[in-house]
Amino acid sequence: MPGGADFWITQFLNGLQFSMLLFLLSIGLTVIFGLLHFVNLAHGALYMLGAYVGVSAAAHLGGYWSALVLGPLAVMAIGIVLYLTLIKRMRRAGPMNQVLVTFGLIFVIVDIVRILWGDVALGLAEPASLSGPIQIFGVSYPAYRVFVTAVGLVVMIALSVVLNRTQIGAMIRAGVENDAMAACLGINVERLFFLVFCVGCALAGLAGVIAVPLFSATPGMGTDILIPTLIVVVIGGLGSLNGAILGSLIVGFIQTFGAVVTPGLASVLVYVLLAAVLITKPAGLLPARG
Repeated sequence: MPGGADFWITQFLNGLQFSMLLFLLSIGLTVIFGLLHFVNLAHGALYMLGAYVGVSAAAHLGGYWSALVLGPLAVMAIGIVLYLTLIKRMRRAGPMNQVLVTFGLIFVIVDIVRILWGDVALGLAEPASLSGPIQIFGVSYPAYRVFVTAVGLVVMIALSVVLNRTQIGAMIRAGVENDAMAACLGINVERLFFLVFCVGCALAGLAGVIAVPLFSATPGMGTDILIPTLIVVVIGGLGSLNGAILGSLIVGFIQTFGAVVTPGLASVLVYVLLAAVLITKPAGLLPARG
C-alpha cells in the first residue's frame, strides 16, 4: 500500500475536491427533494448539459471564464423550460410516475447531446492562471483542483448564510418542514418552489462546467455521477444543507481513500454505509426537521 505524508496529503486534498463537486450537485437535488417532494433523476443530465454548454461557450466566446458564467445560466434556462412544461405538471403525480418520467428524460437529454455534440469526449482547458501547481502543506498540488474546492466552499458558505440568516432562507426552511402550514402563513410556496428549482439547476450546471477540465464531457457523465449524488442525499437527509455537507464529505472521502486502501472494495464501501444508514437512521444523518 502506498505510504508517505505527501501521498496522504494529496489524497486528502483529492477527497476534499471530489466532496465539493458532489456537494454542488447534491445541495440542489436535496432541497428540490425536500421542498418540492419531486424525485428529479434528470438532475445528473443537467450536470452533463452544463459541461457541454461550457465547452461550446469556451470555444466560441473566449475561454473558460465565459463557460463558467454561461454554463449555469444556460442550464437554469433549460431547467425553467422543463419546470413549466413537465415538472410542474408531474409534482402531484406521485413518486413512481416522477421517477419514470425523469428517468426517461435522462435518455432524451443524452440523445440530444449526442446529436448536437457527438458521442466523443470533449475537453475544456483550465484558465492559464490555474494551469500550474501550488504548494499546500509542502505538497505540489494542481491549482485548478484547489479552485474547484474553493468554489464548493464559497457556495457552501453562501447557501448557509442565505438559509440561516435571511428571510427567504426562513421561508425555504418552513416550506421544507411543512409546506401546507407555510402556505397558510402567507408564503407563496409555488414561487418558492420555482426559485429553488432554478437555483438547483444553476448549481448542477456550475458543477458540470468546473468538472470538464478534470473528467472531460461525455454523454455518460450524468448517469455516472447520479448514483453517488443520490447516496449523498439519502445519507445526509432530504432537504438539509448540513446533511448535504456531511454526506458529500463522507462519500467523497470514502471513494477517494477506498480506491487507494482497498481498490477491490472501494465501490462496495459506500453501499454498505448507505445500507447501514437506512437501517439505523432512515431519515438520514442530519435530516430537515419536517
